[in-house]
Parts: sequence; structure tokens; C-alpha cells
Amino acid sequence: MARLSLSAPLDVRLLDKGLSVGEALAAFNAAHGEAGGIVSFLGKVRSNGDVKALELSHYEKLTLAGMKDLAQAAYDRFNLVGALAWHRIGMMRPGEPIVLVSTAARHRRNAFEAADYLMDHLKSAAWFWKRERRSDGWHWIEPRDRDRIDLERWK
Repeated sequence: MARLSLSAPLDVRLLDKGLSVGEALAAFNAAHGEAGGIVSFLGKVRSNGDVKALELSHYEKLTLAGMKDLAQAAYDRFNLVGALAWHRIGMMRPGEPIVLVSTAARHRRNAFEAADYLMDHLKSAAWFWKRERRSDGWHWIEPRDRDRIDLERWK
């Protein structure tokens, strides 16, 4: 496998196949040597008993553009030196990664807050439709009340 190289300050992707977390984070770290702190979050499909699969659908022109705008907003708001936001689409099984967010800043607090900001928006205000397959069929997934509260704090 070819080495992953990240040179732009923003790396936003939709992936229809698995992602190499270690390779992505190593390349992100190498690309942002000036950062004093890098914070990363990996979201996975929950394996809470009855969930057999998770399906994420999207409209690429809207989803990718929205993710890029979100990453730019985080970059500007938290004075970042880099941001990575990769999101899976399609069918996934419990334990598989869904989303990888990484933020680089000169100071750790900015990196932590930016990663939190990105995830709160991706979780509750993103351009994806989610449904779970359980033993009794498919169920659409909506943001929880807690997710909406988390999102509100950024306004």
C-alpha cells in the first residue's frame, strides 16, 4: 500500500470502504509538525446486541460540500493548523469505523474543542441518513436529545 500523504490543511473525505486509522493519523501528524497538539476521535458502529448492520446514505454533492464547509468553520473558529474529517458511507457491521476526526492546533485546548465541534455537528446536523438493521428489520436513526443539546452549545 502506498504511503498516505496529507499536504493541505483540510482533508475531508467520504469513504465507501474501510479506512486505515493508523496510516491516516501518522500522515496527519507528519503533515502538521508545527502543531503543539493533535486530537483524534474514531467513531465505530456500536455492537450493542441486536444491531446487525448500519447503513449510511447521502447525497454526495451536498454531503461532501457540507463537510468541507464544516471543516473550514472549525479551522477558522479554533485557529487550527489542520483538520481531518473522514466519514464512511454505505453498509457497515458492528465494530467497524464510521468516522475519523483529527484536529491539529498550536495549543491543545483549540484541538480538543475543534474535534468536539466537528463531531457534534457530524453527529446531529450532518447530511447523512442512518438506519440500523436489527432482528426485527430496519430502523431509521435520529439524533438523541443529548445530541441536540451538545449541538446547541456551539451557537
